[in-house]
Amino acid sequence: MDPVIVVGAGPVGLSLSLALAGQGVPTVVLDEGPGKEERRPARTVVLHSDTAAMVNRLGCTTLRDEGAYFAAWRTVRRRQSAQRRTFDDGPAPLHLPQHALTRGLRDAAAAHPLVQLVTDCRLDSLEQDGRGVTAHTRGAETTWWRGSHLVGCDGARSTVRKLLGIRFPGRTAVERHAVAALRTELPWPGEALLHRGLPSGPDEATARPLPDGVWRLDWLLPPRGDLVTPDALVNLVRDTLAVWCGGTTPPYDLIDTGVHTLHHRLARRWREGRAFLAGDAAHLLGALGTQGVEEGLRDAENLAWKLSLAWHQGASEALLDSYEAERRTAVAARLRAADQAMPVLRAGGGLRTYLPGASRSAESLLADGHLGRGPLGAEPAYAPPVAVREVPTATEPGGPVANVAVTAPDGSTVPLRDLLGGRLLVILVAPGTGVWDRRHWLGAGLMPRLAAAVSALPVRTDLLVAESYPGAPAHTVLLVRPDGHLAATFAGVSPAELYEAADAVRAGAPDAAALTTPATTPTAVVD
Repeated sequence: MDPVIVVGAGPVGLSLSLALAGQGVPTVVLDEGPGKEERRPARTVVLHSDTAAMVNRLGCTTLRDEGAYFAAWRTVRRRQSAQRRTFDDGPAPLHLPQHALTRGLRDAAAAHPLVQLVTDCRLDSLEQDGRGVTAHTRGAETTWWRGSHLVGCDGARSTVRKLLGIRFPGRTAVERHAVAALRTELPWPGEALLHRGLPSGPDEATARPLPDGVWRLDWLLPPRGDLVTPDALVNLVRDTLAVWCGGTTPPYDLIDTGVHTLHHRLARRWREGRAFLAGDAAHLLGALGTQGVEEGLRDAENLAWKLSLAWHQGASEALLDSYEAERRTAVAARLRAADQAMPVLRAGGGLRTYLPGASRSAESLLADGHLGRGPLGAEPAYAPPVAVREVPTATEPGGPVANVAVTAPDGSTVPLRDLLGGRLLVILVAPGTGVWDRRHWLGAGLMPRLAAAVSALPVRTDLLVAESYPGAPAHTVLLVRPDGHLAATFAGVSPAELYEAADAVRAGAPDAAALTTPATTPTAVVD
């Protein structure tokens, strides 16, 4: 079969290609640029537990070398410390330059035999038929590429989106930030800071740590204000550092600066036949601490397992449609929450009218956006295809699973998130298995019947065992999607019900057309 064509070699396109390759699907990544990342320390990304785990699974090695975990999150209102959050209850956010993330993903893609990276290659046109997609590109050579599907990960000015005729409505210049990366010493080593009500200048500033004593500082600017001159930005740096360091500006080394204008846009459609949109090609967000790169990585994780199923076994139209239904709904909810909260957060006043249940302070809500919590930042939950919840657990069906330790049949014990991305997972909650010899529990209790039921499922599935799962009693069986969302829970072994739930996860049997093997054609033809 033909490979999947991925247009765009940023974090989202590279992550999608690696996720597909990890599931045995070849990809061709068309990169308009030269294949090198411009070093911009002031352009960074924050990864939370789900996206950091995903990037690790894909083989990106730059996280531990060039990223810094927040030691804590501190909020300050005027000159008074309002709150300090530690991360005793979960993993800390990881902060790293975006160019480092892209480079690590590119290195992993270059080393993978199923990923073909093509640089200096600009998409010119595309055509679809019942068997695949043909893409015409220009660059050093004029080339035709043939793929089973095509995914546009080519940014806010997406050529794929324009060729598909998909509208991209939304709001322009929702927020504007002055940004600086600098090396200095601040009074709270390794801790991130949100400061509202600065004595002078912008009303809001943040400081986030990077390795080697480097910090990224952001200042909220009027959406349509004057240009920020170099002298004005240096004054911002000096005045802000003086506020944070007892009235005296400490020595600093200014490394990089910029002004980022944030837009809120959402593509009308994310799928057109065999072509899809992901990342900034499908949505733009970023106000109030929300993370556009993270949402793009979640797009890639959601789409990868569905395209993999389509490539290997065939898939129903409903399964491929579910990518747009799930991810567009999740991003739209994030945009809606930000748009509703912004007038109050920026102008002052109560939040409850705008966000039901938002009784906490504006600082707490903003911190949630930065920390991956609450309506502005939490991992999304998807509406489950079937309401199978025989056993209540701390995770509702459709929600992201807890990262518990699980044991595979080969005896290895790893965090659950390390095994996501490929197949369905069936997990038996069996207290005590951690101290048993694997030979004993594999043939004891529910395991033989459960193993037989799993082997009969309509999609490839791995069987795992966990000592415990939050809120789940012994002998609970959990069905988990490849992207880490809980599909169903059962009390013990229910083969028919388990099969029905697994079939619902794949949205039913493949359509007849999907079962027709596409004709094998050359990957590229040079005119």
